Amino acid sequence: MSHGLNIRKDGELDLLSLGALIHRLDTGIIPFRKATECKIHVSGGEFNVAANLADCFQMRTAIVSAMVDYPVGDLIAERVKAMGVKPIYKYFKHDGVHGPNMATVFSDQGHGVRPPVVFYNRCNEAGAQLKPGDFDWKAIFAQGVRWVHCGGLFASLSATTAALAAEMMKEAKAAGAITSFDLNYRAKLWNIQGGNAKAVETIGKIVENVDVLVGNEEDLQMGLGIPGPEVAAKSKLDPSVFFGMIEKVTKKLPNAKVVATTLREVHSTNHHSWSAVAWVDGKTYTAPTAELDVVDRVGGGDGFAAGFIYGMLAGEPPEEAVKLGWAHGALLTTFPGDTTMATIDQVRAFAKGGSARIQR
Repeated sequence: MSHGLNIRKDGELDLLSLGALIHRLDTGIIPFRKATECKIHVSGGEFNVAANLADCFQMRTAIVSAMVDYPVGDLIAERVKAMGVKPIYKYFKHDGVHGPNMATVFSDQGHGVRPPVVFYNRCNEAGAQLKPGDFDWKAIFAQGVRWVHCGGLFASLSATTAALAAEMMKEAKAAGAITSFDLNYRAKLWNIQGGNAKAVETIGKIVENVDVLVGNEEDLQMGLGIPGPEVAAKSKLDPSVFFGMIEKVTKKLPNAKVVATTLREVHSTNHHSWSAVAWVDGKTYTAPTAELDVVDRVGGGDGFAAGFIYGMLAGEPPEEAVKLGWAHGALLTTFPGDTTMATIDQVRAFAKGGSARIQR
């Protein structure tokens, strides 16, 4: 299809992600400081894409990550297995007191006029200790990997994780895989590593040969150091500002063939207007706008990325790939947790204009 990507037809894995696995403690609509109980969601920006592709879209995926031999690690490993994702771990031994640990994210869902609140405990995180040389990439890619994915969340954890991401991207390109990177700029994480200037320098070394970028206008500015738009957007759903920045992106990253993102207007915590856009090999595509009744907004962007990547891997036209990503991301916000509970039939029906009428 006309997307400028030379995607191999076969391989042992359709997608391989590199990223840190976390567990999110979610207190629902109760603010964390008043909570007496919580749900545990296994997550990770890079893992979510692999999990969504495996569970919803029935693709063969793997996660390259760190794993710690203690009960939290056991819980996370079980959820990875349940989502159908192949684990490729470097194991760390827990000392019984200090770690190393599997990172914890704390959150509530907010409600109405009260926004969600998210904060972290990534102290002595095993994932941040991963470094170049920890994985035998030639052996991993030997059986064929069609697509590899990483993101700014993993790159921001430490100097060694960023170097490992860059190492993987080079090995992936040499092995003939398509490479994608979700900028996922988080100021809290980058501030610890040296701030925005350090982020731009670090990410630049990873994405110089990346085929597909995922990120909104802020991600492009903060993650790549691209100057901001000259004209203000009419609304959060206005794609003109995003498309207006593409020339600057491709000038800095001439190898990039695809840049895509979601568009979201937040009316209240539980009511969002939702769309998506993509620039694919010189052409622009925009999804419809849906009005969402949101249960849990965390993971919606990863839901879009997974559906969009599925469309590309499945050989769909670019406009259909954008709709599949948009539809899957929309459905994901109707489920609790960070990963999908949708089926591919539900995604395709919504992408074609399906409704919420009861299915009998």
